Amino acid sequence: MIALLGFLTIGLFLALTMTRRVSVLTALVLVPVLTALAGGFGAEMGPMILSGLGKVAPTGIMIAFAVLYFSLMIDTGLFDPLIRGILRLAKDDPLRIAVGTAVITMCVALDGDGASTFLITVSALLPVYKRLKMSPLVLTGVVCLGAGVMNMIPWGGPTARAMAVLKLDSSQVFTPVLPAMVIGIVWVLVASYLIGLRERRRLGTVSLPEPEPELVVGDGPGTPLAPPRTRPLLTAFNLALTIALLAGLILQVMPLPVLFVIGFAIAALVNHPSWEKQQELLDRHAKSVVLVTTMIFAAGVFTGILTGTKMINEMATAFVNVIPDSFGGHLPVLVAITSMPLSLVFTPDAYYFGVLPVLAQTAGGFGIESAEVARAAILGQMTTGFPLSPLTAATFILIGLSGVQLGRHQRFIFGWAFATTLVMTVAALLTGAISL
Repeated sequence: MIALLGFLTIGLFLALTMTRRVSVLTALVLVPVLTALAGGFGAEMGPMILSGLGKVAPTGIMIAFAVLYFSLMIDTGLFDPLIRGILRLAKDDPLRIAVGTAVITMCVALDGDGASTFLITVSALLPVYKRLKMSPLVLTGVVCLGAGVMNMIPWGGPTARAMAVLKLDSSQVFTPVLPAMVIGIVWVLVASYLIGLRERRRLGTVSLPEPEPELVVGDGPGTPLAPPRTRPLLTAFNLALTIALLAGLILQVMPLPVLFVIGFAIAALVNHPSWEKQQELLDRHAKSVVLVTTMIFAAGVFTGILTGTKMINEMATAFVNVIPDSFGGHLPVLVAITSMPLSLVFTPDAYYFGVLPVLAQTAGGFGIESAEVARAAILGQMTTGFPLSPLTAATFILIGLSGVQLGRHQRFIFGWAFATTLVMTVAALLTGAISL
């Protein structure tokens, strides 16, 4: 009964958001509340929601200050050289822009953090898409594919969870699927080429005038605006601070929320020393912060109720129970193919800590090693699925910064993302990482 209630919750949420009946924020809060009340969990619902909010609070704080930080960097023109470089190489060609987006995304995603990947890539590339009048769906879609494949790295979320829960190391989980990941990277470049080709046919190769330089606020009240190129020392400082911040993210010298809080405070003080200019900065970007962070906390309500009511656990058990014994020997392939769509239903923790151990134990009865099931799981679940899942906070960063609706983003890129999983699954079969 609880499993059925959980599937009803997920299904109703996806139906409402993908058909744009209600906003994502409204559905994230009201759908689980209504189903929890229907299931008789009204008395326990408060603590469940608080628990969910507590778990997403660090993410919400990190995103709020990260949005402010990168918005400030855009205001100062820090990314202008990168944008101009892309435009020069792309020659105003939407096809080359799409492929360049994939390359930049996969480079940035080496830090293993989806949130920072989306913040950096969307912040840097959205002005290019606006200038060329390219669809922002192309941006979110290509970024989704590139970041998804790169999420397989050992310090990324899926592989780290799989190794931890099944007590395996990277040589057992990641190394065997490395050839499949390389094939996945090649496929992402091919997919971005095809998506860009379609966008080129829609727009044609356009010739644009040289964009006006971004302007930054002066040091004091009444100071006229000045182009960034007249303040090279400040630009150099911003670049050094950003590099140091990204290095801190990769080396994990501090928790992400702490890094962004400190980084933004330093950047705001140096770029806008006066109180008036700092307040103006906050006022200018308040809308972006509110839009993104409210989604994060609404997702905390959603996952808090699903976890507290045990809906997720019961859904995991129900899913495993429907696998016929005759399919047991083909379990790795089934896990690989189904893991990507299931990322729309299960959070990363729910899948890897709830579903995967049961799947591995079931596979053991058929003589299949748990490492093989883990490799199959990371081929799709939260690898090509996480930039699509409404249960993942990073998804809302991607769509929030780009101004794209979740349902439109899912409809646009789901087929390409699922194809990525299929391509990597075939490659894993051919290289022996998983068996048929």
